[in-house]
Amino acid sequence: MAVDSTISSPLGPPACDKDAKALQFIEEMTRNAHAVQEKVLAEILARNADTEYLKRFRLAGATDRNTFKSKLPVITYEDVQPEIQRIANGDRSPILSSHPISEFLTSSGTSAGERKLMPTIKEELDRRQLLYSLLMPVMNLYVPGLDKGKGLYFLFVKSETRTPGGLVARPVLTSYYKSDHFKTRPYDPYMVYTSPNEAILCPDSFQSMYTQMLCGLIERKQVLRLGAVFASGLLRAIRFLQLHWSQLSHDIRTGALNHKVTDPAIRDYMAQVLKPDPELASFVSRECCKENWEGIITRIWPNTKYLDVIVTGAMAQYIPTLNYYSGGLPLACTMYASSECYFGLNLNPMCKPSEVSYTIMPNMAYFEFLEHEHHGSGSGSNSNSRLVDLVDVEVGKEYELVITTYAGLYRYRVGDILRVTGFHNSAPQFHFVRRKNVLLSIDSDKTDEAELQNAVENASKLLAEFNTSVVEYTSYADTKTIPGHYVIYWELLVRDPSEPPSEEALNRCCLEMEESMNSVYRQGRVSDNSIGPLEIRVVRNGTFEELMDYAISRGASINQYKVPRCVNFTPIMELLDSRVVSTHFSPALPRWTPERRR
Repeated sequence: MAVDSTISSPLGPPACDKDAKALQFIEEMTRNAHAVQEKVLAEILARNADTEYLKRFRLAGATDRNTFKSKLPVITYEDVQPEIQRIANGDRSPILSSHPISEFLTSSGTSAGERKLMPTIKEELDRRQLLYSLLMPVMNLYVPGLDKGKGLYFLFVKSETRTPGGLVARPVLTSYYKSDHFKTRPYDPYMVYTSPNEAILCPDSFQSMYTQMLCGLIERKQVLRLGAVFASGLLRAIRFLQLHWSQLSHDIRTGALNHKVTDPAIRDYMAQVLKPDPELASFVSRECCKENWEGIITRIWPNTKYLDVIVTGAMAQYIPTLNYYSGGLPLACTMYASSECYFGLNLNPMCKPSEVSYTIMPNMAYFEFLEHEHHGSGSGSNSNSRLVDLVDVEVGKEYELVITTYAGLYRYRVGDILRVTGFHNSAPQFHFVRRKNVLLSIDSDKTDEAELQNAVENASKLLAEFNTSVVEYTSYADTKTIPGHYVIYWELLVRDPSEPPSEEALNRCCLEMEESMNSVYRQGRVSDNSIGPLEIRVVRNGTFEELMDYAISRGASINQYKVPRCVNFTPIMELLDSRVVSTHFSPALPRWTPERRR
């Protein structure tokens, strides 16, 4: 498409007129970040002035920042949970938002083990769609020719439920994929996927993955980029290919779809596109039967220019494996979002993963930042002086993100720790450091120290009959296996060495720990197959004393030393693994059903 030469962007020459307008929008938003933020806050406060929540703090219709900051407290999920529960139970009065809550978006589990319910309104879909529409115009600045082929993206819907009041509760991406914004999206040559909607929207993860992989193989030469939401998801797809290439090759050879794929919509679609292709089938078999899978992605999809996956935060642990399978293709992290709100995008998506910074788009919500050197867990422990506005953050400092949304979250602590790396115009750019208080994460699961402690306590009760107890423990997320899994190191006190705990008992301890995890973890194990069986490694007596000696030798204070509940430092892990006397895995899947909303 010819580009109007009168439309340009400081970011670079746009690929087409549509891109030019998108890049111009980014420039306008980031140049005027302060004014945009002021306008966003005023809009949120004006439209929700008659809500029960805002009336409680006597704003009296005020929409200015000073009144807002002096009257509204900074909150956590627990502070607003009673209001959310009332909405979930069917109260349709304007509690948090003047616009009707259209559904709940489920976020990671609370300490009670249930997913958080994030209220949302219909227009938020438009806001999310707007951010999506900015991603490819930026990517096209760095990777030309993406309109000449397709993207192989492994996208899935997850289970959803209804609250007692009848509202749907589901993950944010499931909400998006099931919306008309996605299902009836207009044709865009830069956004063509090999995966059909029928496969993406199939709730059965095996049938969905099988079909998406099959379509990706059929169109292998058309594929210019591979992606999934998280790095772990793309690796799961590669593992799926390792396990099922023979059946996939058979389908391609015969032109007949595997009988395990029973979804009628998928079968109807595949009847149109699946034709016998013995040459392709032989190629797939020849590549996949090799023992060495290094570079398998570029061997099968030779025109791939980059991988589109999140590799920041906990996902960074997957980078070496992705490099192995892709032959070192660039890893593009394009956007920063959560269930509560979509935040911003990466204006330099082809940078190294360690250098990824996201530019906050000031039109998405009202943003504040809590300086991270101050620690406090509740709303009452924060003074306003410790909160700064979007344009006032300082390069090099770390902050916790606080948001006020159109959907009715006010001064809400998201729990993400961000470090300011610079500015694009007047909008700051942030490196995602980590989720606050999260110890272990494999996929979308997040396990904190309290939850891990509770799981260890519950499991150790099974050792009482053997007169045995857990003396000390630590953990790490093992991502060398696909899917990854939790590893827990236990040092045991066996009071009667003649009757130590049985193999079966220690295996049951693994399962009991899994039963104690939150529903996000258990869904990953049971429904999504995104987490492998939990492993307990029993280490010999005295191991944790050696661990302390090592830490002290590196400068730790003997008076202040605490056993780390999660480890990832290679020498420490090598020490622990050299002391392992037995390994045990969960022998079954934990219980999981889509949780009912009380």
